[in-house]
Amino acid sequence: MRKKQSFFLLPYLLWIILFVIAPMVLIVGYSLTNSQGHFSLQNFTLFFSKGTFIGMMLNSFWYALLITFFCLLISYPAALALTRLKNQQFWLMLVILPTWINLLLKAYAFIGIFSRDGMVNQFLHLFGLGPAEIMFTDFAFIFVATYIEIPFMIMPIYNSLKEIDPALISASSDLGANFWQTFRYVIWPLSWPGVESGIQAIFIPSLSLFMLTRLIGGNRVITLGTAVEEYFLTTMNWNMGSTIGVILIVLMTIVMVLTSRKQHKKEIKL
Repeated sequence: MRKKQSFFLLPYLLWIILFVIAPMVLIVGYSLTNSQGHFSLQNFTLFFSKGTFIGMMLNSFWYALLITFFCLLISYPAALALTRLKNQQFWLMLVILPTWINLLLKAYAFIGIFSRDGMVNQFLHLFGLGPAEIMFTDFAFIFVATYIEIPFMIMPIYNSLKEIDPALISASSDLGANFWQTFRYVIWPLSWPGVESGIQAIFIPSLSLFMLTRLIGGNRVITLGTAVEEYFLTTMNWNMGSTIGVILIVLMTIVMVLTSRKQHKKEIKL
């Protein structure tokens, strides 16, 4: 029986070794060597001593934080409303449907919407306000990134809200709690695992965005993701690109650990 279980685990282990462990080893190896292939820490020294890279890291955190905040701000009320609607599967399908569309196609669609001759400027023209420069701005980048990533925040929050026993909410009302007290002390704490999963699903990938920064943000939005693309595909400095990649992985791991800490339960009087 154990041999059969080991056999079924073999494809998974091969996948992990070839497409997770091996690339990680290569990236770490390149980051610890110079252009001649000799061991060196000069790439890490350059990263932490040069203000440009520190600025990119801070930009990455700032944009990821904004994208996560707006996703949460929109997704939590939407998920809460979904739990109270009829035909929930239909509405969930509408939430998931945009994820089936290729990311590049969605990016180019927004290029057409936000361009000087796009739908937004045509609408503004009706009120004599256009044309406005929307493309290649922080607003356009954050708006598009938020739109694309919202489904990945709604789904875990919705699943957590659905798992809440309605009897707990009824008991809260019976004890004299109003809606906001029930939300603060019952609904929010019990839905926190979904919020936590949503934050991880949004914040961590947002740290390394690079395609949207180019297509929507232009050269104004510079993050570590765009730096990795630049060093690997343009300057062909794989050692420095790998160094930035390793730092990104470390930052993502730190964020994951911080957002996965167990919350201590405490007694709260309503």
